[in-house]
Amino acid sequence: MTRLAQYIEAAESDNTRRSYASAIRHFEVEWKGLLPSTADGIARYLADHAATLAINTLRQRLAALSRWHTDQGFPDPTKSALVRQVLKGIRSVHNVQEKRARPLELAVLQQVDHWLDTAISHAQQSGDRSAVLRHTRDRSLLLLGFWRGFRSDELVNLRVENIAVTPGQGMTCYLGRSKGDRQHQGRVFRCPALSRLCPVAAFNAWIDLTGLTEGPVFRKIDRWGHVADESLHANSLVSLLRSLFAEAGVESPEEYSSHSMRRGFADWARASGWDIKELMEYVGWKDVKSAMRYLDASDSNLQARFEQGLTAQAPSSQLPLPPLPG
Repeated sequence: MTRLAQYIEAAESDNTRRSYASAIRHFEVEWKGLLPSTADGIARYLADHAATLAINTLRQRLAALSRWHTDQGFPDPTKSALVRQVLKGIRSVHNVQEKRARPLELAVLQQVDHWLDTAISHAQQSGDRSAVLRHTRDRSLLLLGFWRGFRSDELVNLRVENIAVTPGQGMTCYLGRSKGDRQHQGRVFRCPALSRLCPVAAFNAWIDLTGLTEGPVFRKIDRWGHVADESLHANSLVSLLRSLFAEAGVESPEEYSSHSMRRGFADWARASGWDIKELMEYVGWKDVKSAMRYLDASDSNLQARFEQGLTAQAPSSQLPLPPLPG
């Protein structure tokens, strides 16, 4: 590969390349579409999958098809008025509420952390090194993922040499690239040491156990207790967390995903008095719209706000009742 090709490849994440390749394969192989395509062909493709694919998935397929035509030097049919009109009609007819992962509540985080602490002790007593490694890794991943509000791709891209720990204070994590860093400028994420549920202590325990000095932080572990050189895959975190939650006795573990940590932290921060600007800066959201997708206002909070407003507007003295007739 030439140096130019390396730079071009580095400008786009592996996840994006895989996603686009899958979309093109779906269009050509599964739907039997022809490339280059026409506006009519793209419109028919959207119509055929409107009832089975989410609107965001359709948009991702359009982005992949757009990229293919541009890269190959063909006119881009996805930008036509016909395609835009069909997509608008699909949104109107198949307008359903977006399914979102359940936020990881602090009580559930405490429950899982307690279970992991007990499981680590039992594994140590029985000499099960594979279980000790797995539970110690999962504890670090869970606590750091929650308190930093990391996405799954950010967690698996963390590298040992890019993390610095200051005892008693906290840790800094440098990421050279992430989904929110469109210009690939890199960013330092800071996370404090805590009196309980501490992500710094959990990270130190994982590093001390494995002796890792460089490379990915969170790695695969086989049944014999061998720690792999490569990192966990971002897509594997959903099944990892659901299995962990099921083992810990969490109710309805299938409702959680890797986004649950990010959403859970956002809800905790707002309930703890953080304003939206503080939260956006800490987590890395660029606009309020993105941030609000992760925030939930509970029914109890909503009720409290209404009652507070009613109290503020209540008259100081009750008006006299009108006289009874007769």
